[in-house]
Amino acid sequence: MGRNEGRTGGRGVLSHLGEKFRLLLVLIKFEHTVFALPFALMSALVAADGWPTGWQLLWIVVAMVGARSSAMAFNRLADEEFDRLNPRTAHRPLPAGLLTRTQVWAFTLASGAVLILAAAMLNPLAFALSPVALAMVWGYSYTKRFTDWSHLLLGLCLAIAPVGAWIAVRGEFALPPLILAAAVMLWVAGFDIIYACQDVDFDRRIGLHSLPARWGIGPALGVSRGLHAIMVGLLWWFRQAAGLGPVYLAGVVLVAGLLIYEQSLVKPQDLSRVNAAFFTVNGFIGLGLLLFTAGDVFVP
Repeated sequence: MGRNEGRTGGRGVLSHLGEKFRLLLVLIKFEHTVFALPFALMSALVAADGWPTGWQLLWIVVAMVGARSSAMAFNRLADEEFDRLNPRTAHRPLPAGLLTRTQVWAFTLASGAVLILAAAMLNPLAFALSPVALAMVWGYSYTKRFTDWSHLLLGLCLAIAPVGAWIAVRGEFALPPLILAAAVMLWVAGFDIIYACQDVDFDRRIGLHSLPARWGIGPALGVSRGLHAIMVGLLWWFRQAAGLGPVYLAGVVLVAGLLIYEQSLVKPQDLSRVNAAFFTVNGFIGLGLLLFTAGDVFVP
């Protein structure tokens, strides 16, 4: 083999690996990490009453990315059969044959190991609880097989983020992150109900459970609105428990407005704007509240 041929072959291998990694990021919708990460960082800022150490901040972010990546990859493995049958999801890399189950399993386990490593770098309590967190986020993948309330269980998985970040900084449980976790749980459950409205016919035909499939789209959207209203109340309570001030409160008002807008985008007879409600608005909610919380923590 000539020198140039060897270089070309090496570039080919790197290109192939790069494409597989890109497909893995597509598989897990890596951009959706924006949902839970801001709430973890909010909790860390309040726990530290300012910036956590650089070491803590680094490993909190690594743990969050590892946990979510492992959870989403495992979910794709568990749901491969359903994804293949559903026209909305049949193009995903795993059912489309662009990735193998072995490749996705390797990514799932590696990401889980990253979570456990990051927790070990933080403190003993975080490390001890990391397998519990991993079991919870993996277990969610099977809940649509037996309960209409899988939306709340998904929310519970993302609610781990603020509790985990608080433990990472302080090494103990406390009331403020538990309140914030409850808010995250209801927020996620509310927008997951909206997202599930797209699959009502498929879920009913296959026998999967969701509130829209059980109750119909209109009543399910009513539940979503109720959960989001309670979430705003919990964010208010978090302000009192965490000792935050008017800047944070302005962020809560912004969140309330965005939730009202999100709910207005989706109607029982018109689901064409579900993606805007699901990703765009919710991305602004998390990032916006993080910025207002940081402003409250750092501005005298």
